[in-house]
Amino acid sequence: MGTRPEYRAAAAALGVLLAQEGIGLVYGGGSVGLMGTIANAALAKGGEVIGIIPEALYDVGVGHDGLSELRVVPSMHERKAAMAELSSAFIALPGGIGTFEELFEAWTWSQLGVHAKPIAALNICGFYDRLTDFLDHVTTQEFLKPVHRNELIVESDPKKLLAAVRAAEVPYVPKWHGLEKA
Repeated sequence: MGTRPEYRAAAAALGVLLAQEGIGLVYGGGSVGLMGTIANAALAKGGEVIGIIPEALYDVGVGHDGLSELRVVPSMHERKAAMAELSSAFIALPGGIGTFEELFEAWTWSQLGVHAKPIAALNICGFYDRLTDFLDHVTTQEFLKPVHRNELIVESDPKKLLAAVRAAEVPYVPKWHGLEKA
């Protein structure tokens, strides 16, 4: 859950908002942490929640048994592929290395032209501030093109985040187009 109660409150607010807006949630299928919080909040308001969890995590008992649908898959790779296929956007809450890995993989897939879906981070209590500063540095050092840097939506308010995701126009970049200069 992290150290701040605001993390949990914002995750719950986003879950409620998704349900109220009729937007289904596809997530990692766990019953714990902020993702369990967002799932429970969406479910409590009648939202559809699909979880996709790898067998290894399911076997240790962290799978959520109250979802609209829970898919158990053999590996993390299959989990991420299934989540990406079912999702129309990606939103990262505060989290650890797994959250970062999934955020950056979805963003990389966009850069490579695998998908053209919005990618966002809910910046609760400035959680992602240092990361965005670093990404700006990466861009000024010309390791990341501004067009790709600008694809990452960062908002601190769940309503503003959802509005920005809905309004996002993600450029479809044909695979490998222009990457030789990045």
